[in-house]
Amino acid sequence: MTYCVGMLVEAGLVMIADTRTNAGVDDISVYRKLHILADAPDRLVVAASAGNLSITQSVLASLAEGLAPHEGESAPRTVATMPSMFRVAQLVGEAVHACRADIARQLETAQLSPSCAMLVGGRVGPGPLALYRIYAEGNFIACMREQPFLQIGETKYGKPILDRALHYDTPLEEVVKVGLISFDSTLRSNLAVGRPLDLISIPAERARPVVSRRIESDDAYFNDLSTRWSLMLNEARATIPDPPFMSAPPSALR
Repeated sequence: MTYCVGMLVEAGLVMIADTRTNAGVDDISVYRKLHILADAPDRLVVAASAGNLSITQSVLASLAEGLAPHEGESAPRTVATMPSMFRVAQLVGEAVHACRADIARQLETAQLSPSCAMLVGGRVGPGPLALYRIYAEGNFIACMREQPFLQIGETKYGKPILDRALHYDTPLEEVVKVGLISFDSTLRSNLAVGRPLDLISIPAERARPVVSRRIESDDAYFNDLSTRWSLMLNEARATIPDPPFMSAPPSALR
């Protein structure tokens, strides 16, 4: 299982992915799921992947080599040549669809339906930061300011904190903190998601530096955040009054 989240706010873009993969309780390994698709003076494009490893590896390899050129063109189509983030999302969607269809045909006899999902974010040229969720079929949706985050993988444990605490005007440092709390909640509830975590923060203000970090099991900040969050949850729970109906007369409960 996997958990990846992308958060796009006015101040910038933050993407975080775990690294745990497993084929059973006795076959657990680490695999990077946050990938740099393009890093050049005119663009920075990042992808997070979830699902069948054979599909995601094939997608990444296809994008690195380039997809077949359109009729009348000679050069392969790559992330480095796309004119906008929308076109990048189209290209990644096409690669996902083609690779999944190819592998699905190979697995037909086993009656397996391989899954794959990706988050693609970044900026191209003078365009703004953008974030997309690519589905296994190759179609995609864009992240919108009304709900400034997209998730893939094991999403249910981390979503409540994002729903409550993340807003379009949230400062970038706070976005990183909220995203890590979302991961802490997921790590607590699902052993199939685990550290190291890979994180990248891309400010909307181009003069500010991009921050890239791997959060290991001994990361002091994350461990402190996890401890503080647990303590504060218990303190908050203790301050909420007990349900008054629990001490009501028996007749009132009928």
